[in-house]
Amino acid sequence: MIKFDKKTIAWFAVTCLILAGLVYLLYEYDFIEYFTNRQRLLHFISEHRANAAIIFIGLQVIQVVAAPVPGEATGFVGGVFFGTGWGLLYSTIGLTIGSWTAFMLARLAGRPLVERIVKPGTIKRYDYVMKHKGQFLAFLMFLLPGFPKDILCYLLGLGHMRQLDFLLVSTTGRLLGTTLLTVGGTLFRDKRYGALFTLFSISLLFILFMMVYREAIERQFRRIRAAQILKHRADRAKLKKDNHH
Repeated sequence: MIKFDKKTIAWFAVTCLILAGLVYLLYEYDFIEYFTNRQRLLHFISEHRANAAIIFIGLQVIQVVAAPVPGEATGFVGGVFFGTGWGLLYSTIGLTIGSWTAFMLARLAGRPLVERIVKPGTIKRYDYVMKHKGQFLAFLMFLLPGFPKDILCYLLGLGHMRQLDFLLVSTTGRLLGTTLLTVGGTLFRDKRYGALFTLFSISLLFILFMMVYREAIERQFRRIRAAQILKHRADRAKLKKDNHH
């Protein structure tokens, strides 16, 4: 239950302002199409070179908050346009802001908002991640391909994870995938097609592996989560018992 003190109201106001700005950009400039048209995205950033970094970071924020929008195109474009170092930095900044915004929207507005964005079946499927803190499992889900990372930000906002823990888990967990996309974009820009093909092949094999064994991995995650919950309850019971003595 959220207490609507001054700090909470301030966080809510900031989050709403960010969301309002994102909605304006989506409708005013039709940014959704840029996520599915890599050439148009590159052309748009090139036309606004002076503000390219800010625009790119904003696009990364949008693709997280607008969870159904795929983010692979923007990560790849970051490498094409900015190179590996700056592309990775700008992507990480944008993804971190977007992840935090989605998390706070869910934390402040609650389940009714999340159910408008995420299908009830998906919420139910990943409800084990929302229980207690679950930092380790959340980190693995951000790290491994095949899991809905943007949707996960909303789901974790419904749980009990602290903001600082969430930011640490989501930022570090996304880093591997962001790096691969950025490096891929840089290799494409530099016409290093052999290295790009090798990177693409390795990534594809890993993704295929995750697709095949995803359900088995999720079952293992649920078992780990169940064990963590049991241990948490046992520790609380033991602490309560010791306090009585």
